[in-house]
Amino acid sequence: MTIWLDGSLREADSAQVSVFDHGLTVGDGVFETVKAVDGRAFALTRHLHRLARSAHGLGLPEPDLDEVRRACEAVLADNPMPLGRLRITYTGGVSPLGSDRGTAGPTLVVALVETHRRADTTSVVTVPWTRNERGALTGLKTTSYGENVVALARARERDATEALFANTVGGLCEGTGSNVFVVLDGELHTPPLASGCLAGITRALVLEWVGARETELPFDVLERADEVFLTSTTRDVQAVRQVDDRIVPGTPGPVTAKAMRIFTERAAADIDP
Repeated sequence: MTIWLDGSLREADSAQVSVFDHGLTVGDGVFETVKAVDGRAFALTRHLHRLARSAHGLGLPEPDLDEVRRACEAVLADNPMPLGRLRITYTGGVSPLGSDRGTAGPTLVVALVETHRRADTTSVVTVPWTRNERGALTGLKTTSYGENVVALARARERDATEALFANTVGGLCEGTGSNVFVVLDGELHTPPLASGCLAGITRALVLEWVGARETELPFDVLERADEVFLTSTTRDVQAVRQVDDRIVPGTPGPVTAKAMRIFTERAAADIDP
């Protein structure tokens, strides 16, 4: 396995980042996870634009997106596989021990691992912790993922694959690494970005291709929604059959099944929509 690190491909066992890298010491970094199909990155342009937005929001130097694209292409070409998870990580680089950023410049890492198609349905849990819709990192895809690690561990303990958060005012927000959609009386809804959720790439494509209302929803909508599904780079559109102890009947429901079909067809037709 080869990895791109700061300008060149390296063997995985020799691709080393400094222990003083700000991404390691204080989580000062941004990242993207991109689906790779037969050596081609899906929706890469959208992911690169979001990487740049996240870097700007965190105050990192603007990434050279042409270089990042070349890095992705090199890693994909050197590590052939039918379905992969491409990870782009861009950090504050070598810095002092503390919150102040150093002057050495950012670190760029691109890595790829093989993955498998997700199941059509899954189970989720709700957690008591909240997303801060007014925080400094709201809407940025940063490497500060500690609360997601804790929440996802809670989900795994309960045989679920995702944990869903409310925001500080009790509205439905998002999962640890996914966006959430619900069907109410036959109509598809998803929380707006103002809820504090990430502007997911798959979320945006579902909004464009399938259509849905961006609606401020109470967290307890999960107790009565007719259908629930998740979207993310690695899940595409995935139906939720169980929320905590509640079984969602008829999963996947008709709206979810249609969204799954449309997304699969459109994604197959255009690798970089």
